[in-house]
Amino acid sequence: MRIISGSYGGRPLKTLEGKTTRPTSDKVRGAIFNMIGPYFSGGRVLDLFAGSGGLAIEAVSRGMDTAVLVEKNRKAQAIVQDNIKMTKEEDKFQLLKMEAARALERLSGKFDLVFLDPPYAKEEIVKNIEELCQQKLLSEGVMVVCETDKSVELPEEIAELGIWKQKIYGISKVTVYVR
Repeated sequence: MRIISGSYGGRPLKTLEGKTTRPTSDKVRGAIFNMIGPYFSGGRVLDLFAGSGGLAIEAVSRGMDTAVLVEKNRKAQAIVQDNIKMTKEEDKFQLLKMEAARALERLSGKFDLVFLDPPYAKEEIVKNIEELCQQKLLSEGVMVVCETDKSVELPEEIAELGIWKQKIYGISKVTVYVR
């Protein structure tokens, strides 16, 4: 795995061995950024289930200013920290070592881009988006990118967001919500 494009393009990403995290493949990550960008002129990104941190690091590589990554798995946290070090711009990243629900209670400010790739997709995604809206953590022009198994059917609307784009890539489905 590697960073695909932007200022960190081509740099390798470490990933966790085993089945505890499911890193987004380079192909799917590239497709996601082609759907939503592919480049940004600033902004703040939140990756609520960071895994290796690849999505948030890719977003900063492509022009987002800063990223908050949330990861509860200790082994994955070490991988995220190594991947953040690889950027040589550690000050652009904040790793919260806790569960997503706890992080949502503590976060402040507005996010312009949010990645949701939870282990139990449908239930978590609806709950997470509702909480993000309730806590007023989403900017006016926010994009919430959800990665699920292709069989998962997400609602057309969640809180004040609706589906903007949806595509299937192999076994993965990417759904993008906007206001």
